[in-house]
Amino acid sequence: MPTLKSQYRKARQVLPGGVNSSVRLNRALGVPFYVSRARGSRVWSIEDREFIDLCCAHGAGLLGHAHPAVTRALREAAKIGYVNSFETEYHEELARQLCDCIPCADRIRFCSSGSEATLHLIRACRAFTGRDKIIRVEGHFHGYHELIYIGGHPPAAAFAQNRAHPYLESPGMPAALADFIIPVPFNDVDAMARAIAAHGPEVAMVILEPINYNSGCIKPQPGYLEAVRQLTREAGIVLFFDEIQSSFKQSPAGAQGDLGVTPDVATIGKAIGGGLPLSAFCGRADIMDLFQPVGPVQHSGTFNAHLIPVLTGLAFLAEVAKPSFYAHLRKLEHAFHSGVDRIIQQHDLGMIVPHHGARFNILLGRRTPAARYEDTFCHDRALMLKIIKGCYDRGVYFHDYGGGPAHHGYSVQHTLADIHRVLEVLEAVLKKLRRQLR
Repeated sequence: MPTLKSQYRKARQVLPGGVNSSVRLNRALGVPFYVSRARGSRVWSIEDREFIDLCCAHGAGLLGHAHPAVTRALREAAKIGYVNSFETEYHEELARQLCDCIPCADRIRFCSSGSEATLHLIRACRAFTGRDKIIRVEGHFHGYHELIYIGGHPPAAAFAQNRAHPYLESPGMPAALADFIIPVPFNDVDAMARAIAAHGPEVAMVILEPINYNSGCIKPQPGYLEAVRQLTREAGIVLFFDEIQSSFKQSPAGAQGDLGVTPDVATIGKAIGGGLPLSAFCGRADIMDLFQPVGPVQHSGTFNAHLIPVLTGLAFLAEVAKPSFYAHLRKLEHAFHSGVDRIIQQHDLGMIVPHHGARFNILLGRRTPAARYEDTFCHDRALMLKIIKGCYDRGVYFHDYGGGPAHHGYSVQHTLADIHRVLEVLEAVLKKLRRQLR
């Protein structure tokens, strides 16, 4: 039987770092987590160890693993013939159902990844406004392409200069692209107003995560999104919600429905394919109808809306529509967070576990909610890796994102028994490390 270490040695011979995505090296383990199979709330390593999965495909696994409805959809796709690069009645049906769910969606287009979705929608926003610059919020994540992978997550050492010289988040990106990015802090209406006053005639869009899952599950403070909505409307700037992560985590309407603020456009993704690669971008008809063939803006791709994820997307929406779906997720959410809060209070731990719907975060070094990205610099990355490793040793899998304050979650196939076991494991690990958590 192969081990994680032996598989890592083999994989590194043909894959850079032995992986196909940068964050798949789990630093808490020293190797990637190579999986042999998955079902329900569980994954098994290639060493045949069983784990309760709290990664859930970074939020794409809201249905859990090998959900029966998804399996049926895959069989249907095989029967039809894995149709690719053609339109079908299923495409229109999925689009119609999503437009009925998402408040801002008059029209919708499909692609495979969240990065693709933001890339294409940014192009349409620029075409619609005739402007080039982007106001983006620090700590929010919008994909790995050059148009927006700038100024979002500067390290603490570079943070002070980020608003003067937006931080390039990867080598290989032309420095001149930073000239189009205007970073501002989250939950700061005055900073947003100043940025719009200074740059408004050049700004095509304000892009943000309505729930900042990617830097500690930071929530908008009361009135913040409403103020940004008003400021952008008055300046003729497109308001762009990136809901790749937040869509469907608490309700079918996404965070824009949960929070009661409707943007002009949005990206949605991860969960909507039922575990298959499917993302989308949507919004007002006058913006979306700029895409060819009705308008001049290009968006094409051989694998856009492949039949397989379209059918699994329909299966996902059918499951979401069941009254039991969100009722069960709410039970899991209540059980987990009431248990975590008890553990933190009982052992007087310096940490918080903010959450929204089926995703949550573990942020070390704070006892009160964070309001902006720099509030997460207190997070102890080395200690987080110890927590992840301690849970792993006891059969609970948290993914490592470099030890940072990233998000975790559960699926509709997790049970209350799973949650209780996770709490037992987490309490044992945190008690062992409590001196470092105070």
